[in-house]
Amino acid sequence: MRLRTKGPMFIMVWRCTHACNLDCTYCSFRGGDLPKAPAADELDVKGALHVVDEIYNFGATWFGLSGGEPLTRGDIFEPIHYAKKLGMNVSVITNGYFVNGEMYNKLVKEEVMTSISMDGREEIQDKLRGKGFYKTALGAVKKLSKVGLLDCLVTTVTKLNLTEMDHLVDIAEEHGAKRLVIHNYVPVGNGKYNVELAPSPEQYEKLWNHVFDLYQEYKGKVDIKVYSPFYARIVKDKGLHNFWEWYTNDFLGKCTIDGHYVSISPNGDVKPCGFNEHLKLQNLKDKSLREIWNDLQNDEFYLKIRDKRNLKGKCGVCEYREICGGCRTRAEYYTGDIFESDPACAYIPQALHD
Repeated sequence: MRLRTKGPMFIMVWRCTHACNLDCTYCSFRGGDLPKAPAADELDVKGALHVVDEIYNFGATWFGLSGGEPLTRGDIFEPIHYAKKLGMNVSVITNGYFVNGEMYNKLVKEEVMTSISMDGREEIQDKLRGKGFYKTALGAVKKLSKVGLLDCLVTTVTKLNLTEMDHLVDIAEEHGAKRLVIHNYVPVGNGKYNVELAPSPEQYEKLWNHVFDLYQEYKGKVDIKVYSPFYARIVKDKGLHNFWEWYTNDFLGKCTIDGHYVSISPNGDVKPCGFNEHLKLQNLKDKSLREIWNDLQNDEFYLKIRDKRNLKGKCGVCEYREICGGCRTRAEYYTGDIFESDPACAYIPQALHD
């Protein structure tokens, strides 16, 4: 095993394909004006192995795979096997359809920690994904649980599944998933063309308060992670005793377009946000991941986003600005300005009351 230094991110995700056997109405990575099938420039096996090398040399200990549906790639186990050979851990997010037969056997053989995306109870999930896909996902959950490879349940919040978090956390606990990961709705991909599914600010407020109660109730059994910037405000207001430790080490919902995160697209483009398609850095074919990261830390545009004093509207005057700041991609979609307020937040800052 080659010696390397520890990197600034412990896991690096390669969204290895736009292809998927489903067409979920809220999907942020395909559909709408994004590809539904493998794009012509998606990396081949040689490129995939280069991605693994770059992630390894960057100092990450986990090689993450998502899509689309990563298991639609017939060659996906070549980079998985290579990463394991280098001593890395490997994780994959899948809808569960391919977790059977030889594919399942390979996941077990390579000890791939596997997360299953779910939306809620059968009626809700089948409405969002297609008939039968609740049973498909639950079957995959049970198989992976038996062999100790079930990592997380992953869900995206829509108006249809706002009340499904209790059901999902119960499934996670019953089958030994380590985490329930909850994403807020960002209108890109298919989500851009089904924006009526986006929860209202008031619905988000009620939901995140309830999710915090679930977080407390299931502590030590299932860790609930929330990808939503203003969840931090709710947790702080709830009086979590170790808030700053939680915020620094556990909170995943910070907006990432400020130089603290990158992921890799199917064609090797490095991006500072998993949702914003037009914000791209450089490509791994042209520059190393470490060089791209170092360039990002000194980029004038991203430094401007990092400084939350540059935010506008109520985000700019909010007393929770430094721990929240809103979702910049969502603000850009609704207002046309990446520095404007996130319209999904219901909170009115104190400055606007005075």
